[in-house]
Amino acid sequence: MASRIESHFPSLNAAGSSTADSGGMSIRSANDLPTAPFVLSLIAGLLILAGSAMMTTFPIGTRYYGMMGGYYGMMQGFGGWLYGHPAVGLISGTVILVGATMIYTRPGNVSTWGLLVLIFSMISFLWMGSFFLGAILGITGGVLALAWRPQARQAGP
Repeated sequence: MASRIESHFPSLNAAGSSTADSGGMSIRSANDLPTAPFVLSLIAGLLILAGSAMMTTFPIGTRYYGMMGGYYGMMQGFGGWLYGHPAVGLISGTVILVGATMIYTRPGNVSTWGLLVLIFSMISFLWMGSFFLGAILGITGGVLALAWRPQARQAGP
């Protein structure tokens, strides 16, 4: 049975693990991936997107809808801000999510994607990115991505 599998998948050994290069790159282990920057940036992007999605409902409302009253209440002079604020958050959150995904899938370009996560986290920080928690996590994830280096492999005996 093993030889039959190996004839169809020559890159697998009998234990089922890969031994071949994939497109000129060696197979990565979990130690070779920037996991902490990825997780922090992913959570940050999700929080910023969720906060911005909730903020899109602020300008919506009737004339007599609570204290804020939607666009027509106490915040009437800031109508453009009420629409622009969530848009900046949605764009920042989306870019941070893409950056987080690329940090994990393309560790060779981790500094580029980490810088992008850092910049858009700072932008969302200025716009109160998910009550600052998402922005702080994104800034931390971006800095960790910029500081991340792959671990050196130890030579076998």
